Amino acid sequence: MSEMSLLRTLFRYQAWANEELLDAIGRLDPDRHDKERHLCIRLMNHSLVVGRIFAAHLTGQAHGYTDDNTPETPALPELRAALTASDYWYLNYLETISTELLSEAVPFIFTDGDRGRMTREEMLLHVATHGGYHRGEIGRLLAQLSITPPWDTLAVHLHRSEPSRRMAMAAE
Repeated sequence: MSEMSLLRTLFRYQAWANEELLDAIGRLDPDRHDKERHLCIRLMNHSLVVGRIFAAHLTGQAHGYTDDNTPETPALPELRAALTASDYWYLNYLETISTELLSEAVPFIFTDGDRGRMTREEMLLHVATHGGYHRGEIGRLLAQLSITPPWDTLAVHLHRSEPSRRMAMAAE
């Protein structure tokens, strides 16, 4: 599997996992679990903001953020729309960037003013792993509420998106 193929798989997986988790957050009872629901939305919004910041770094544009989250907490439908748009942006970006540009190091400034430098490939991996980290945090929070979190694994995504993979052993 090439780097590009692997990155595309990771970002398709991330888009699927984000949708699954947003559905689960939407099922939280706002009366019983308002504090936890708010925290889940804040964590997903943070993940979104970091994704948008790195999208700006990847394209050499200003992102306009002064922190790694927004002061206000978006409503869940707004967050879903923005996160879906961001996920599709990354998938489209991976369709347009050349393999050669993936290894290009790009300097940038973090929201706290520190300077950074990462290759485009490292930035993409950071966005994917960062999102997984925070989805895991939310999954743990749901489990503490005795709510089964979505099954957020690459294997589940691959088998749901390509059901024929489940039948591979039977066919051999």
